[in-house]
Amino acid sequence: MKEEHRFWLVVPAVFAVLGSWGCGKNRTSGPQAPPPVPVQVARAERRTLPRIVPAVGTVVSPQTVQVRPRVGGVIVSVGFQEGQLVRQGQLLFQVDPEPYQVALREAEARLARDRALLAKAQADLQRAEVLAEKDFITKEQLDQARANVQQLQAAVAGDQAAVDQAQLQLSYCQITAPMSGRAGELLVHPGNLVKANDDKALVTIVQVQPVDVSFAIPEAYLEEVRAALKAKTAAVAVKLRDDQEKTLQGELYFVDNAVDNRTGTVLLKARFANEEALLWPGQFVDVSLLLGEDRDALVVPATAVITTQTGSGVFVVKEDGTAELREVQVSRKVEPWAALSSGVSPGETVVTDGQIRLVPGARVQVRQGL
Repeated sequence: MKEEHRFWLVVPAVFAVLGSWGCGKNRTSGPQAPPPVPVQVARAERRTLPRIVPAVGTVVSPQTVQVRPRVGGVIVSVGFQEGQLVRQGQLLFQVDPEPYQVALREAEARLARDRALLAKAQADLQRAEVLAEKDFITKEQLDQARANVQQLQAAVAGDQAAVDQAQLQLSYCQITAPMSGRAGELLVHPGNLVKANDDKALVTIVQVQPVDVSFAIPEAYLEEVRAALKAKTAAVAVKLRDDQEKTLQGELYFVDNAVDNRTGTVLLKARFANEEALLWPGQFVDVSLLLGEDRDALVVPATAVITTQTGSGVFVVKEDGTAELREVQVSRKVEPWAALSSGVSPGETVVTDGQIRLVPGARVQVRQGL
């Protein structure tokens, strides 16, 4: 009897639970609108936008010199360190000067001897001219005296040239920097024997202040570049790959005289003072070529532009708070802006962050600092 009584108590409780579950299911089974998508927005507006052509450039040295010996001999000293900035005229290498000092003394001795002989010959000529007037010597003897003077004058001139050459050779024992720049790897050391005009360079010096940046742009910009150069409005800025916060300003000075028919580009060069020595030959940099300004350009933040299946688009927030996907034409991007030629009107609100969760027609909720 107790078990039957317990059964009849449990059954009503089970039906009560099932009934309440069924009622709750009926209350939530109807369709519900999705919650609004949180986004950040900005307005399309007209601005004065610089006309900038981006490119990738390479730092090149305006001058590179391979230092070679002009005389042979043993290197007795080196006056710089590898990688050091050297000044024009700075002593780089000293070749043993002793053999050239000996050669100079020999040349000077020959010059002194022949000068003395010339002085005697000139005195003899003067006496011969006096004697010839009195017919004490023949004309042939007078001519011989004159020939002796001329011969020794030529010998003295030759001796002087030999002295000058010996002095020049001696000066070549001091190998100096032909220009200011940064020295490369040191290829010889004290005690090494070098040959005159050897193909093997002693060191290579590259000019680093100033330096050039070489870059190419599409030929479509060529007329704009020429016009900007003529108006002196062209400017070039570069950013280092490892330091995008640092911008260096340079001056455009060279436009190549032909378009590369393989790439459809034209080569340009800009010069940079490089006072902080941040630019190194061979380094890649990001180039921005400024060709002027576009007034009243229609712009939106560059983050508003997304890639679609057909090109580029932006989400526009309509008055009813829903998002509409618009196809747009981007004429160019100048961070942080994108210039549009179609698709959006000034004053319209565009989504700049949160597009990944948006679909056309979705409701949006504008928030700050997502």
